[in-house]
Amino acid sequence: MKKENEAEELRLNKFISHNTNYSRREADKLILEGKVTINKQPVKDAGCKVTENDVIAINGKAIRVEKNKIVTVIVYNKPKGELVTKNDPQGRRIIFDTLGKKYQHFLPIGRLDYASEGVLLLTDSIEVHNALIHSNLERVYKIKVNGPITKAIENAMVQGLELEDATKGARSDSKITSMTFAPFTGYQIQTNNNNYSKLKVAIAEGQNRELRRFFAHFDLEVLDLKRVDFGGISLNNLPTGKKRYLSREEYKNLRDYIDDQNNYE
Repeated sequence: MKKENEAEELRLNKFISHNTNYSRREADKLILEGKVTINKQPVKDAGCKVTENDVIAINGKAIRVEKNKIVTVIVYNKPKGELVTKNDPQGRRIIFDTLGKKYQHFLPIGRLDYASEGVLLLTDSIEVHNALIHSNLERVYKIKVNGPITKAIENAMVQGLELEDATKGARSDSKITSMTFAPFTGYQIQTNNNNYSKLKVAIAEGQNRELRRFFAHFDLEVLDLKRVDFGGISLNNLPTGKKRYLSREEYKNLRDYIDDQNNYE
């Protein structure tokens, strides 16, 4: 159980990305170039853990960390054609092009790939990010695939699936080759025919391109993928490309969940 007032730990590159305008990739480069110090000591390990109590400096200038601030979580209805990153070397559109500089220090809780859309939560709290990023909170998606949902697919959704080769449906540069898919927490087939099928699924994890890899194993391409809910937080008619703050009830439920998780640590 985490002690009261105990500072949250975060990887150094994430800490820099969260508290500055540098992307994580840019932070990695600064660290490797020896431009980053922790408590005045040079460091070249991007994965080492730091807290807000450490003094992190870039080129001798300390990063200011606002302590005891009010936690903010926003819901963004991410459109297709935006990357969930701070910077893209290829110049593609990123979520912060729409959200603006005010939110550049926010951490996305999980990701949606370039061709996916829907609920994306972002927070300025390391604690909230760490609590939710690998949580078992339910994620609900609407999906369209280019073929029928067979009995084998339904069985895999109910029973789970383990693949030694899960590269189909993955990005070509992905280093993840195998994957274990837990049973879906729920699914509803809305349209099922040879040309295309539509379904609504709920899962309790958020692995890299998980649903695209799952259906690709059955030779189905995901044509549309929209996340409509994350842990009970939904779009609530939020237009595409717009953001909203959590409601008072959503904040309370989120706080209760995090407190419960801390009590089990």
